Amino acid sequence: MVQLIVGRKGKGKTKQLLDKVNREVKTVTGSIVYLDKSTKHMYELNNRVRLIDVSQCMIESASEFVGFISGILSQDHDLQQIYLDSFLKIACLEGQDITPVIEKLDKIGAARNVDFVLSVSMDEQDLPEALKKYILISL
Repeated sequence: MVQLIVGRKGKGKTKQLLDKVNREVKTVTGSIVYLDKSTKHMYELNNRVRLIDVSQCMIESASEFVGFISGILSQDHDLQQIYLDSFLKIACLEGQDITPVIEKLDKIGAARNVDFVLSVSMDEQDLPEALKKYILISL
């Protein structure tokens, strides 16, 4: 399953994402990964959450990003949730149609029983119609 937290920069998406992951870590039985463009929020995350600084991974395209996600999933069979802050930036999708990648993540999540929660720097009205069903929070 994919869930989106949407809104323009500075609207509080990261805070919502951090609050959600820190709430969820208390109830999930599997592991949780938090992907971000830096380690800036390291101390705001529960220590049971694995933070990955994607900027260190040299991802240059959306297809490389999807491969990166598949690699993470192949290494941890107990992975239950993946949180992605600054999704457009870390997935190399700024200014592009994000629909194919989100639909692919949804299929991967269904096949592997993993939930994805993405922070997307777009207003709800700018989101493609096909993706509005994934919205969890609109700021």
